[in-house]
Amino acid sequence: MRKAVCDKQKTIKGAWTKQEDQRLINYIQAHGEGSWRSIPQAAGLLRCGKSCRLRWINYLRPDLKRGNFTEDEEDLMIKLHALLGNRWSLIAGRLPGRTDNEVKNHWNSHMKKKLQSLGIDPNNHRLNHARPCQHHKGSATCHGSHNNVHLHRNKEEVQVDSDVSSKIEKVGCSLPDLNIGIPPLHAP
Repeated sequence: MRKAVCDKQKTIKGAWTKQEDQRLINYIQAHGEGSWRSIPQAAGLLRCGKSCRLRWINYLRPDLKRGNFTEDEEDLMIKLHALLGNRWSLIAGRLPGRTDNEVKNHWNSHMKKKLQSLGIDPNNHRLNHARPCQHHKGSATCHGSHNNVHLHRNKEEVQVDSDVSSKIEKVGCSLPDLNIGIPPLHAP
């Protein structure tokens, strides 16, 4: 196994300065992303390639969307999580301007609690029958579809709410794109 370049050379670790950020931005705008291993030296930075890559992808890219997630983004995140599970990069790919790390952190710190408060298990997206549905006064027939926030997952089939395609179109991707990397929902 080869040793990382950052271990061989003296590199700066820790917080980035504004000057370092600007050097990285200027270099990438002039030359493109290219090989992350060679960028630090070419840009005049005493950082390792991984540090430069992560800084660019998670903080400096001009197309990043900052701030709170919208309701449409959260609804789509829930539906995509029901289909894809914890495949954060695939989910983030359907939320323009969001990084996989940001989506994962939002899911783990906010969305799980939101689903649990609605009586929905965040792992399998099913109604948690231990807690009665508040909308139907504990009716055992309620599947939570009135909340329009989750999908029902069976062993072989995922039933998509009727508005999922409109929410996907609002954030800029089409329903057929969702089939990339997803096993077929129905066995032939």
